Amino acid sequence: MKEAKSWRNVLIKRHLYFDWVLYMQGGYVTKMKPFLGLTCIIMLYIVYRTTNYQYLQTELDSRLDALYTSKEYAIASTSLKGLPRGIIEAKSDLELKPLWSTSSSKSKGEVSSTHNLLAVPVGLKQKGNVNTIVRKFLAENFTVILFHYDGKVDGWRDLEWNNKVIHIVAHNQTKWWFAKRFLHPAAVSIYDYIFLWDEDLGVQHFNPKRYLNIVKTEGLEISQPALDPNSTDIHHRITIRKRTNKFHRRVYESRGSVKCSDDSEGPPCSGFVEGMAPVFSRAAWHCAWHLIQNDLVHGWGMDMKLGYCAQGDRSKKVGVVDSEFIVHQGIQTLGGASAKKTDHVDLLKKPAVDVRAEIRRQSTTELQIFKQRWENAVKEDTAWVDPFYRRKQRRT
Repeated sequence: MKEAKSWRNVLIKRHLYFDWVLYMQGGYVTKMKPFLGLTCIIMLYIVYRTTNYQYLQTELDSRLDALYTSKEYAIASTSLKGLPRGIIEAKSDLELKPLWSTSSSKSKGEVSSTHNLLAVPVGLKQKGNVNTIVRKFLAENFTVILFHYDGKVDGWRDLEWNNKVIHIVAHNQTKWWFAKRFLHPAAVSIYDYIFLWDEDLGVQHFNPKRYLNIVKTEGLEISQPALDPNSTDIHHRITIRKRTNKFHRRVYESRGSVKCSDDSEGPPCSGFVEGMAPVFSRAAWHCAWHLIQNDLVHGWGMDMKLGYCAQGDRSKKVGVVDSEFIVHQGIQTLGGASAKKTDHVDLLKKPAVDVRAEIRRQSTTELQIFKQRWENAVKEDTAWVDPFYRRKQRRT
């Protein structure tokens, strides 16, 4: 009997052993199937939550845009209720239209599929230089608009292109004043790039077509041509031409009050162009137009904030083109001559006024106002997050 029990125990142990082996070989996989299924479910849930979050964020952004739009255009929206939606034309352009259509005018309108705009404030004293600029841009099928700040429009009638450009007159107004009132994004929406230039720029070494090819290839939303080192009134080293470069996005400077190195973030070391010759993409101008303050006509301080309109990382989407460069002549004619340069001033009848000094004083005042407005706007808009401040924090 004992032998039978011992054999029975041996068989039971062997049976348990084989069960354990089968468990290890096949049963383990069976047991893992629920775990693998649970893992797949968790991964699918994560993907779902991520996609759902992106969708909700997009919805939130669209609702916020609609909210802002409704606040800005509440009156206009109400007044448009009397029109069928399909007849509403919300945009315009600055293209000159013929009084009647002909076969030649129709074919001419179909030639160019791209549109670009040059806008320049001009005075008759700079007629020769402006003539050179306009001829070069018209040759590349640009639309040209001239802002006459001296009121002397008739003095341009002898130029062959006079009737091909748009003339707007307002006495002693600045470039930014004109731009805010006559270059509304809805009016310039067909233009791929907008050149908002000063009148005292030499363009002997500049070609608009080659310039735009570089801008498009490098993805620059805001740009400017580099300044010849021999230019007058160079204020920031980043704008100076680098002879061996096609373009550059930053500058390195160890001298002066502003030090620029690899650790330097933002203007004037990177992501910066100056106000004398900026070039904007359509999207960048839509933003920059809203940055222009309606009552601050000199635009001081704006150049330091234009990077926020670069539609992304300003260190990549803002740049200076070296291969197509200009010469800044530094000729100041807006507002008239300085009292020091004015002849036959009768000091007994009327005290002399140094126009340039007064303009600089006003510009400095506006700069302080603009800075204060920016600071106030940042504090009041609790939903706004400075993208460049966060990037600087992560880098630190």
